[in-house]
Amino acid sequence: MLHVDPASVQEADLATAVEWLQAEKLVAFPTDTLYGLGADPASETAVKNLFTVKGREPSAAIPLIASSFAQVEAWCSMSQLSRRLAELYWPGPLSLILDAPAAVVPAVHAGRRTIAIRVPDHPVARLLASAFGRPITATSANRSGEEGVNAASLLPWEEDDRVLVVDGGTTAGGAPSTIVDARDREPVLVREGAIAWNRVLHSLQR
Repeated sequence: MLHVDPASVQEADLATAVEWLQAEKLVAFPTDTLYGLGADPASETAVKNLFTVKGREPSAAIPLIASSFAQVEAWCSMSQLSRRLAELYWPGPLSLILDAPAAVVPAVHAGRRTIAIRVPDHPVARLLASAFGRPITATSANRSGEEGVNAASLLPWEEDDRVLVVDGGTTAGGAPSTIVDARDREPVLVREGAIAWNRVLHSLQR
């Protein structure tokens, strides 16, 4: 387990976590909602480990997080509407559906050729993606079918050598991110979560 202070964390503090990601292992880390489980989405080995550790069905897509708008933009094409929503709600709990880059392992998007990605409002999560150099997975850090957790002490992998736990204290918890597909002219709600859908629609009318 790696202990960090979100109020003062620096990229250098996450060097061990980056090494784990580079070694195609998994990292559990805090976000602005719950703890997430990070892996390199461009590594077949890492993604396979992720599905195995979670016990996740292969038909279930895996969400991603990035360090910044610029990191997302460097990785994915974005519509004008997607850009506007990103500018309004990032960093924060709004995930956007974008076309998946060719580098992403197909299992990440379950053959849909799209990804759900966001910039979280948590320094540890953003710095981890920044230090790694590209977006990482951020599926909830729990076994499939179980409740998500908001504290490192509640994670089920304390003795699992495939998972490094980054303890950044207790997270806010609550609902997961809202997911919106804004690739076309009209936004489509994929999953309502921490940001109410009517709030998203209202913000676009300004």
